[in-house]
Parts: sequence; structure tokens; C-alpha cells
Amino acid sequence: MNAIANLPTFDPKSGDLFAVVETPKGSRNKYAFNPDLGLFEIRRSLPRGMMFPFDFGFVPDTKADDGDPLDVLLLIEDSAPQGCVVRVRAIGAIEARQREANGAWERNDRLVAVAVHAKVHADLKSLKELNPRFLDEIEAFFRDYNEQDGKEFEPIKRGGPNAAARLIEEAQNQNNAPAEKAAA
Repeated sequence: MNAIANLPTFDPKSGDLFAVVETPKGSRNKYAFNPDLGLFEIRRSLPRGMMFPFDFGFVPDTKADDGDPLDVLLLIEDSAPQGCVVRVRAIGAIEARQREANGAWERNDRLVAVAVHAKVHADLKSLKELNPRFLDEIEAFFRDYNEQDGKEFEPIKRGGPNAAARLIEEAQNQNNAPAEKAAA
């Protein structure tokens, strides 16, 4: 039995949101959890000089519109190792769409979350409290990152904790929908 594949979205005792680190900050490799293998695998490598600006992972027991678990960017003081479960507080979301190499558009939103044990970001409650230039840089990273695969990343809007909660709830519902209903 794989613990990550069976991890709930929220800790049933504390109510904390769980996030699983797939790609640590500073990595040039993009990793992804493969639930069939129960392991992490390298999906691609970034060009020299390009690296993940923050830990990047997913919210367990969710399924976003792109068919993968809901993406999350983690604001924590130091990079966490791949596979590490981090208790987080979602402070917002970058709602975005992504044009695939075949030309089709699909939603590919990113939560932005703060580790509950954070010191530097402990007081952050909303994306609005971050410098807009900081968010511009995060969006620019995802534009450049997707461009490497012939895709286009287009931010639609930024939202606070309520937008993040809505995305989490939608992704939980989509993950728990019966297969025949989800395929409809």
C-alpha cells in the first residue's frame, strides 16, 4: 500500500491542508509522482540557468481539470525533500489556462500555500499581501517552463484564500466523482 496515494487532502485531526513535494526548490529536473508505480519519476529537465523557484507539488486526493492532482507552490524557508508531506495554509491561487502542443486549451491552476510552521511567511494570509512583482516572476517562470515543451501558459486571474478553497473543493469533488460521470 502506498502512503502518498492514500493520503487525504486534509489532516482529519488538525484540518491542515496536506501538500506533497514533487520538485524541490532549485531543481532543474521536473519530478512527478506516478501512482501506478508508487514512486517519483523524472518528467523532464530544464535548460541550464532555469530552475524551480520554490518547492512545487500537489494536493493529495484531488484531481484538477488537467487530470492531475491540484498543483501547489510552497512558500517555506528551506527546500523540502521530494516526497515530503508539508502541512500548509493556502493563501491564494493563480488561475491559469495552458495551451497544449496540439493547440487545445485546458485549465492548469496553481495554489500558492505557506507551510503552517513557516517563520518568514507566518503572517501571510492572502496572495494580496505579496508584492505583485513577486507574483509576476512566478507567472513568468511558468510561462517559460511551459514554452520549453511547446506549450503556452496564460494566467487568467489571481485569487485569495477563498479562490484557493473553491479550487480545492472542486478538485476533491472531481477526484471522487464516479468514473462514468467524470468521463461524461
